[in-house]
Amino acid sequence: MLDIAFSALGQVLSGGHLAFLALGVLVGLVVGILPGLGGIAGMSILLPFLYGMEPGAALGMLIGMVAVIPTGDTFTSVMMGIPGSSASQATVLDGFPMAKRGEAARALSASFFSSLLGGLIGAAVLSVAIVMARPLVLSFSSAELFMLTLFGLSMVAVLSGRSLVKGVAAAGLGLVIGVIGTAPATGEPRMTFGIDYLYDGVPLVVVAMGLFAIPEIVDLLKRGTAISDRTPLGGGWARGVRDVLSHPWLVARCATLGCVIGALPGLGGAVVDWIAYSHVVQTSRDRTNFGKGDVRGVIAPESANNACQGGALIPTLLFGVPGSGSMAVFLGGMVLLGIQPGVTMVETRLDLTYTIIWSLALANVLGAGLCVLAARQVARLTQVPFVILAPFMVMIAMFAAFQASRSMADLVALIVMGGLGIYLRRFGWPRPALLIGFVLAPGAEAYLYQAVQFYGAEWMLRPGVVIIALITVVSVFLGLRFGSGISSEGDSDTADQQTRGRQIAMAAILIAAGGYCLFEASRLSFLGMVFPLVIGAVTLIGGLAVALRIRGGRLSEIHDDDATAAQAGRWSGREGYLAVFAAVVALIWVIGFLPAMAVFFPAFLIVAGGVRWTSAAAMTVGAVGFIATITWAMTLRLPEGLIAPMLF
Repeated sequence: MLDIAFSALGQVLSGGHLAFLALGVLVGLVVGILPGLGGIAGMSILLPFLYGMEPGAALGMLIGMVAVIPTGDTFTSVMMGIPGSSASQATVLDGFPMAKRGEAARALSASFFSSLLGGLIGAAVLSVAIVMARPLVLSFSSAELFMLTLFGLSMVAVLSGRSLVKGVAAAGLGLVIGVIGTAPATGEPRMTFGIDYLYDGVPLVVVAMGLFAIPEIVDLLKRGTAISDRTPLGGGWARGVRDVLSHPWLVARCATLGCVIGALPGLGGAVVDWIAYSHVVQTSRDRTNFGKGDVRGVIAPESANNACQGGALIPTLLFGVPGSGSMAVFLGGMVLLGIQPGVTMVETRLDLTYTIIWSLALANVLGAGLCVLAARQVARLTQVPFVILAPFMVMIAMFAAFQASRSMADLVALIVMGGLGIYLRRFGWPRPALLIGFVLAPGAEAYLYQAVQFYGAEWMLRPGVVIIALITVVSVFLGLRFGSGISSEGDSDTADQQTRGRQIAMAAILIAAGGYCLFEASRLSFLGMVFPLVIGAVTLIGGLAVALRIRGGRLSEIHDDDATAAQAGRWSGREGYLAVFAAVVALIWVIGFLPAMAVFFPAFLIVAGGVRWTSAAAMTVGAVGFIATITWAMTLRLPEGLIAPMLF
């Protein structure tokens, strides 16, 4: 076996293979830096180029791309508070606060180095597990996978901060939004309001962008400063590496978690960062800085999400069962190349398997090195007045959101979710809890349905289910005990007691959502109604509990970071900026994406930023040219508007 491994290494280090691997890494970094695209879009871009390629080089290119996306997406997560992909959502909680206080360099170097180590551990685990993991992976049925989704939901206890009730209600709302569309068991439409767009559900990219990108953009515009509160970047590059080296067991534990979660089909990168973040909070003695800029909150998820790729390849190569969405596209690439995944990858194609493993390890090294070389220049963006960066970030957010299903409804949904995210942030509802509920909703319902169909009520007695249930109980206990100091929504205003009516009104939105979910569930067949009935009740009861606690003056539930302005009768500016973004979407609908951006950019820069018209024109040309080039190079589409089809 060693001779095959070293033979594969020689092939990987050949000039042709290295060239294609480097090409995949470069594409992966670009895709990672652009928020919302992620591995599925990136892999899909490369598929047409596989025809006629030598299998080893083609797979190296694909692996090079998918391996470094979790590294490249750290840029926007740390510096702009925008999750570059679903695998970097937890990094925002501590990485972005570090950038705000002038430690962007430290956060980025810690992220890149932990990503490098996590990726190498993932490749090492893959090399061992590819032979040994077959019995373990086969032992997980739908019942165990359902319990793993419940384990994922148990992280709400850590992310709820001062108020567990708010966290549970927010997760319930996320589950409600996650079940919009057709029921997996019966195909019945649920909460679609007769809108065709909602039959397939709300895309994850749109929800994540709306909950995190729009509120952060609006908040920074309201502050009127740069992203970083301090002028110098500081000498944090070496310090970030030292931070990682001083926590070797944390890197090892989180990378192992990433491999295990990645190997379980259906979970993957969407939740692995949250599980790693929950783990570091539960196992740390000093938890006071989590959510405020603790470097351990960057190291843990970044170690896990890169190692996740190695784990996701285990079921993909062994059984032809993709461990994640990007692995599903990778599987399609293998088929295009005439490679049949399965036991043959261990028996007769072991050379190709080791080529993939070596490519994975080398891609992580190359990707981390390129990120470090580019990071100092990219990190200087945090010193630019945010009003200059804002139109570019809005353009990127809308560009990424539209690629979710290439419908104008994506942009409308982005504004709706952005409005929800703004008020969740204002009133202290944990947005990560909502996002976790949304991500896990489809899998939880499908696995529960399958478990009941296959095993009846006896699924609850399976040994694996019992073990995972006990782990979940321990996770909830540790979260309740140690998670009270963590907040993703910042500090409240000193006058928050005076705006309890507005806070109760926000809770009423969740009560209404839960009530409507119950109403919709009552009209469905039994198999279609069970899951929405439960989550609707959870959301309704959670919202009611929060409203009653706010009315009773419970400090843990009272939160309003705009209370003073509201009491004085002043607008905070949030609603105004959201209205501007909604107007941009309307303009895109009429004249198309690029013309709308050509109007929005100079208008915003001149009116809001006080930029001279010559500078505004130059920045507009550069930004519109950049997005047009990306669209052409990646063969993507942009909204054409109503007028263009009439004229041409």
